Amino acid sequence: MDAESLLAGLNEPQRTAVTSTDGPLVVLAGAGSGKTRVLTRRIAYRIASDQTDPRRVLALTFTRKAAGELRDRLRSLGLRDDVVAGTFHGIALTQLRQRWNERGIEPPQILDRKVSFVARLMSSSRGVDPLDVVSELEWARARLVDGSTYAEAAKAAGRTPPIEPAAMGDLMERFAQEKRRRRLVDFDDLLALAIRDIRADPDYAAAVRWRHRHLYVDEFQDVNPLQFELLSAWRGNTPDLFVVGDPNQAIYGWNGADPGLLARFASREPGATVIDLRDNYRSSPQILTLARAALGTSKGLEPHRGDGPVPDIRSFPDDAAEAAGIVDAIRHAHSVTRQWRHQAVLVRTNAQLAVLEQALSGAGIPAKVKGGAGPLGTPEVKTELRALTQPGRDLQIMLAQLDEAIEGDEGEQLTQAEIERRSNLGALSRLVHEYLSVDPEPTGPGLNAWIGTLKGGEVSADGDAVELATFHGAKGLEWPIVHIAGVEQGLVPIGYAKTGGQLEEEKRLLYVAITRAEQELHLTWAAERTFGNKTVRRQPSPYLGDLQSAIDHLRAGRRPMDWKAQVDQGRKALRRPKAIEAEMDDPIFIALRAWRRSRAKAADVPAYVIFNDSTLRAVAAAKPKNRAQLGRLPGIGPVKLERYAEELLDVISEAS
Repeated sequence: MDAESLLAGLNEPQRTAVTSTDGPLVVLAGAGSGKTRVLTRRIAYRIASDQTDPRRVLALTFTRKAAGELRDRLRSLGLRDDVVAGTFHGIALTQLRQRWNERGIEPPQILDRKVSFVARLMSSSRGVDPLDVVSELEWARARLVDGSTYAEAAKAAGRTPPIEPAAMGDLMERFAQEKRRRRLVDFDDLLALAIRDIRADPDYAAAVRWRHRHLYVDEFQDVNPLQFELLSAWRGNTPDLFVVGDPNQAIYGWNGADPGLLARFASREPGATVIDLRDNYRSSPQILTLARAALGTSKGLEPHRGDGPVPDIRSFPDDAAEAAGIVDAIRHAHSVTRQWRHQAVLVRTNAQLAVLEQALSGAGIPAKVKGGAGPLGTPEVKTELRALTQPGRDLQIMLAQLDEAIEGDEGEQLTQAEIERRSNLGALSRLVHEYLSVDPEPTGPGLNAWIGTLKGGEVSADGDAVELATFHGAKGLEWPIVHIAGVEQGLVPIGYAKTGGQLEEEKRLLYVAITRAEQELHLTWAAERTFGNKTVRRQPSPYLGDLQSAIDHLRAGRRPMDWKAQVDQGRKALRRPKAIEAEMDDPIFIALRAWRRSRAKAADVPAYVIFNDSTLRAVAAAKPKNRAQLGRLPGIGPVKLERYAEELLDVISEAS
């Protein structure tokens, strides 16, 4: 392994990140900027140039799969298995076992059935799902919150506890006591015990730090406070710490992650070197323009691919029509050079996947859900489906009971997990309603067979198929063509996101979804969506305003990355009193806004979905007299030209 050859193909910031001898070092690596490449090349380069003993390297990731991929990458660079790469929990458990063995301590048992264990402590909390309580326990432990501080911490974080905050704090204390009494530890305890051992024994701490003196952490924006405490214990005073992450892909705050640990890294470490990787090698300039619009920023990733098609936003009357429209777009994009696997459909929630899977299967297009199962594969739906498909069951009565359970009681406070479970059950309810409408003699086994036909044939893990995934599930992946469905208020952002921090995370989630696309990006929303047996009117996502503005900017032929500057300049001009007075006195602009208001009310959509103010200003200023002149104006794409041209020309004529 030659050190210089490891620098081949790296740009200047990447090369600096690989070769820098300063520490600690933080690399802010945007989507598609070569994050993993820099991490593995730095490890290999420092070993090849005799700066690092491979046996003293510890590389930390968050999943066993990621750790395995990291090891594979290092092997491909010529390294053997000397480098230790693993998860926080895996490394902690290995160290604890060694220490227990050396000291002759009988290891405690791992608590592998936490839900049932917690359920036995909840005798007075009927109607509460133990899984929700376990999720809250894990969030609190990740944030270093104990029973005495839980209520205050949960309120500050905007949590909706599954039980009363005081009761939740009490249960946390009893959970910890019962584990100690029975000599049981859960996975979070492994981290806490590893921290305790290092802090309690200076000689042991010195040995651990000597063994792992070169530390690397991937996806640092996903580190939670408990993991950070363990990292600090492993590190001691060594400056040899390399972390890489992307603040714009911090999407696990709901699970205890603290993206501030990355954002505050430089201020916490006065001698830290910060390297920013802004060069994107994945997506077209047009897609990156929408990525900036999603975050509402003028700064962002710099494209290094050629131009691609301008992304588009389409609306549909309902979610079934939306799914059918996406199927048509997928089929149209498919060719000899573009296989099914080159396309993905991304959604905010797992429950949305059912209607898409059904539509693709009906069209004969192979599809697979990332992770292997959509809403029909969730535990709550499997349980309900087993009951529904038993012979001799009255499906009408059982379906009515299911719909009643999904609807719940008016005004009840639901946890995020309960909302998601009910959404998944709603997807099942919708399918059962469809089955009852097509089978004159419905039966449980008949329902089971009918649902089986909707899922299509089995697709192997590496088979050619369109991939369906949630925004969270898509992180770390990429496709030439991406369809983002359900971009609606209540989904994007999700309905239970209330605090400023939660809403910012929802923006980052949309950004993650957008930056999965390499060449083409299509976004859709539906004016109606069916949840179980209820059809609900929908509104487009509030984020679509800036996205449509960016699209209009691109269609006008302007430089993609100038979008935010153009918008800011327009907004600044509007703040000038003379500009405002002139605008308010313009009869054409006033007439156009009145027309837009009437059109939006009739369509039951926000006004900006019809046209934004900047487009109306351009129309009022130009006073076009025919379709050709109108079509040359910014913000007037071919679809809107076809839909509104005659009306706009009439308004201009009457107001002139």
